[in-house]
Amino acid sequence: MTASPVCIVYTQDVDLARRIKAYTRSLAENRHVSDADRLNAVLQQATPALLFVDLRARESRELIAQVQTEWPDVLVIALGLTRSEPMRDAEEAGIYGAEDLQIERRRLQALVERALDHMRILQENRDLREESSPPWRVESRQPNELAQDRHVPSSFPLMRFPKMFRRFDNIDALLATIVESIADATGVTRVGLFSKMRQGERYQLRAGLRCLPETDQLEFGERDSLVRWFERHGHLISRATVAEAERNERTILRRALETFGAEAIVPLYAQSRFIGWIFFGHRLTGRRFDDVDLTHFMALAEHVSTVLENALLQEETTLQKTLAETLLKSIPPGIVAIDEGGIIRWFNPMAEQLLGVPAAKALNKPAEAAGHEIANALREALEADRAGSTRHWVEKKTKRSLAAETRRLLDRQTPLGAVAVIHDLSAEEQMRQKQEVVDRAAFWADLAESMSHEIRNPLVAIKTFAQLLPERFEDADFRKEFNQIVVQEIDRLDNIIKQIHEFAHPPQLELKSIDVRAPMEKAVDIARSRFGLNGGVALQTQLPDDLPSVLGDEDALAEAFAHLLANAAEAVSKQSKPRITLSARPLHEGKRDAAVVVTVRDNGKGIAPELRDKIFSPFATTKARGMGLGLSIVKRTVFDHKGRVDVDSGPQGTQVSVMLPAEPNGS
Repeated sequence: MTASPVCIVYTQDVDLARRIKAYTRSLAENRHVSDADRLNAVLQQATPALLFVDLRARESRELIAQVQTEWPDVLVIALGLTRSEPMRDAEEAGIYGAEDLQIERRRLQALVERALDHMRILQENRDLREESSPPWRVESRQPNELAQDRHVPSSFPLMRFPKMFRRFDNIDALLATIVESIADATGVTRVGLFSKMRQGERYQLRAGLRCLPETDQLEFGERDSLVRWFERHGHLISRATVAEAERNERTILRRALETFGAEAIVPLYAQSRFIGWIFFGHRLTGRRFDDVDLTHFMALAEHVSTVLENALLQEETTLQKTLAETLLKSIPPGIVAIDEGGIIRWFNPMAEQLLGVPAAKALNKPAEAAGHEIANALREALEADRAGSTRHWVEKKTKRSLAAETRRLLDRQTPLGAVAVIHDLSAEEQMRQKQEVVDRAAFWADLAESMSHEIRNPLVAIKTFAQLLPERFEDADFRKEFNQIVVQEIDRLDNIIKQIHEFAHPPQLELKSIDVRAPMEKAVDIARSRFGLNGGVALQTQLPDDLPSVLGDEDALAEAFAHLLANAAEAVSKQSKPRITLSARPLHEGKRDAAVVVTVRDNGKGIAPELRDKIFSPFATTKARGMGLGLSIVKRTVFDHKGRVDVDSGPQGTQVSVMLPAEPNGS
């Protein structure tokens, strides 16, 4: 069995490291190094290896040169910006490969597979050279030593050591099992594991077997001399290495062995960082450890490091998953997510309530299991290029008014599926309906009050003349006046009914390209004939020839402008020098015609402050005669033309501006 190949990624870009790890997870063991000072130690542990170097990272050029000189068994692949100077330098340096930072998955996997094959061929060549080279080193040793090397079996049953591990949800239980397994596999009297699982923690005894009583009270910080020694040297401590160490380090190493009651201390690494160490006591047989035993200790440490790294990743993944699940289960909206095949992968409890579908009947089923409406929304999101859309409907099963916002799920450019966030609008809908009832009641109350006021006046006049008719029937002048008044008041009643009917049943607009000056000129004629605008009011018009055409209904716009002129005439009726201005001007966006602004300005006293917020409401009027429907009709007409009405009023007069969008294909 050969060791798993190793891919090392040197970069400060966490996203890049995560992407490469995801792409090469099935091909090799991955390590991420972001600090140049730690790369040498990682290479010592992992050689031969495949090294990815981010050319944007600090000291990337120097590191490539150093690796080529000191680590000939390491293949280097540089990742950088295409045609950049660092990329050209890397290619000229004779490294294995140079690729763009945005290399896609399949190309990267193919490159890694070729590199790993190349590494295997180099290793096979080295093995062949070693086998064919003269065994001068072996011959220099004593015959009994050679016999011992050939016949002594492995001191530890390492082949069964990894099989002792099981997946534990609890890290402490896992560490306890690791320690027991190590003691069983090595046959030692004492085993202890010191570690720091997360950033900011101190190194403490996490699990131990027959440790000295005070061992569990020990703590080591990042700046402790033992920790710094391990980070600097990265190899084990034993009685033999103490004698070979530098003079100023012997005290540190000897004190560590004595403190733990250990014969050997082996460092542990996980996620490319130093996380602790394992110490071993005496053998049960009392025999000292030789070089082969120490090598096996290092192998054990590698196994333990891998298990711890996997456990930490699993714990972090479990924590993130638990947080995500708790969040998605707790938030008010319903969440339904599907994969690229349209299969439901997430269905939170709120979605069950809103859609009336149990999660057990929806999960891992086609989207249609959640309901026709939500399935259509999700499948449209899968096919849509836009960011998302919103759909409203009343769910038949729950009788709730729902709105679903859908989004395409993408990991960078990789499609993952679609998600729908479902909101319950039932409460808002009920409030809206209640408000509509209140508004409708207020509308009819205003209508009834306005109609009673308007109808009562002509009826009073008719009734008065009708009561006097028997007494003054012989009076010809009275009969003539009676006839005029009755006809006039009946016409007034008819006009009231006509206004209400027109307001309730507006004519269907026929939009076409028109010159806005045509309805403006027609509005002047209507205002003069219908609303009494006459020569006594100075009406000025400013209608330039460069106005863009608009899409509109000429008759509807003429009626709206006529109402504005009538209101202006009413506002200036008591002025000594009444003046009304009707004007139009184009509105541009850059070189494009955007809109036409029609303005009616008067020099009246302005609108009373208490009425400014109500001027567009039906039946809001201060006139002795009239229904107050004019500005309501204006606002509705402009809205139907996708325009806007703005009112600016003060003591010097009132200005009403109507903005109508220009015809899209107009000049």
